[in-house]
Amino acid sequence: MRVQPLLLVVVTGLWALPATADWTDARCEIYPTGEDRAEQTLPCTFSQRQGYVTITREDGVVHELAPSGEAVGNFRDQAGRPVYRQSGLGDQGLIFRFPDESLYVYWDRGPTTTAADNPTWPFSTADYDATTLLRCRALTAEAFGQCPAGILRMDDGQASIVVQSPAGEQFTINFMTGYVNATNRSVEASRDGDTWTVVIDGQEVYEVPLAAIEGG
Repeated sequence: MRVQPLLLVVVTGLWALPATADWTDARCEIYPTGEDRAEQTLPCTFSQRQGYVTITREDGVVHELAPSGEAVGNFRDQAGRPVYRQSGLGDQGLIFRFPDESLYVYWDRGPTTTAADNPTWPFSTADYDATTLLRCRALTAEAFGQCPAGILRMDDGQASIVVQSPAGEQFTINFMTGYVNATNRSVEASRDGDTWTVVIDGQEVYEVPLAAIEGG
């Protein structure tokens, strides 16, 4: 089960490209600015040479990025727009922040789809016992949004639920007999009736129905 860190931090050193060559096949996820779900996933090619980056997408879009200034991770694209490279995917890939979208580059090709094909994408019942959309929001926000999740159920009404956060990162909340925890995160959990409210790292709130955990 893959777990991604929640916080996104600017890369301050070299990043790991999973090949000795200066290019590799990859998978690109495209998030419009302000959206917490990818609108498209498609194969792409990532290359780097002497600080310059080229990302070639299967839809014909090519991003040519040149280093900008002295700060590591700052670029300008071929139109002169600022682009920022961030970590947050560990050794699985990189994130590039454009003015109008965020581009997540994963080193594994994986399945390709669009959000319209599957409302709970990237989770499907091919890999999970069930999938769902959880109510989620930042702790300081008033309105809830929706976060996709994949559910792995166990005996005695227990389950591990893999959630994709509004930032696009995946992590797991474990609902076990007598306790609730999450991978590499602090958790505050309380149950009111048939709904669990889970606060992650004091920053994000998720509402998890008991039916999602137990099924039925």
